[in-house]
Amino acid sequence: MSSSNHSIAPTTKFKDFNVEIARAWKEFLKPNDKSNIPQHINPPSWADAETLKIVEDKVKEAFGTTEIADIARRILEKGEVQMTAEQRKEMLEAKRHQVVAYIVANAINPQTHTPHPPSRIEMALEEAKFHVDLFKPLDKEIEEAMKLLRPLIPIRFERSRIAIKLKGTDYGRCYDDLISYGIVDREVWTPEGDWIGSMEIPAGVITELTEKLKHKTRGSASVKLVNE
Repeated sequence: MSSSNHSIAPTTKFKDFNVEIARAWKEFLKPNDKSNIPQHINPPSWADAETLKIVEDKVKEAFGTTEIADIARRILEKGEVQMTAEQRKEMLEAKRHQVVAYIVANAINPQTHTPHPPSRIEMALEEAKFHVDLFKPLDKEIEEAMKLLRPLIPIRFERSRIAIKLKGTDYGRCYDDLISYGIVDREVWTPEGDWIGSMEIPAGVITELTEKLKHKTRGSASVKLVNE
């Protein structure tokens, strides 16, 4: 078992907005140089659609657009982002949700080798008095959250290798689900026409992937943990 960062999927929309972009643009670009503004920001592949939609809606409400280039130019020309108290509250809640979602997907209870439910993570963060900061990068927020969680609950980040077996007739309908969780790095077709593949994914999402595959194959899919 090993640790690894998630892959990043490209997008043409600015969906994973954090207010620290205002500070980042000013540090990255020269005062009079606006030619290097990228046209897209890559949201983390693990971020759920609900969170991304909330953040995108708030960005559009504040700027009237979700295009990264237009937003960046406006920040550079007019200064820091102005938000209402309600907008700030909602963006803080959205960012906190991202932190919790990442931890739930990537961390496990090493005593039971199962993921903690979101409510348990939320309660522990409340107990630890964890507060998100709009100006802090998400990876730093997650690092701080884990630092506060470890004295309170048994938890660690972990990735696991799994083997998946599908009937040949089910492979096509399950393919998109498989690649959304990681890269299939080993695969073989059996003489009977079954597909067997192996991949490494966050330990916290094994149950979720298993349930999806079982549902799409009417229970015939097999997912097993591989001890390397």
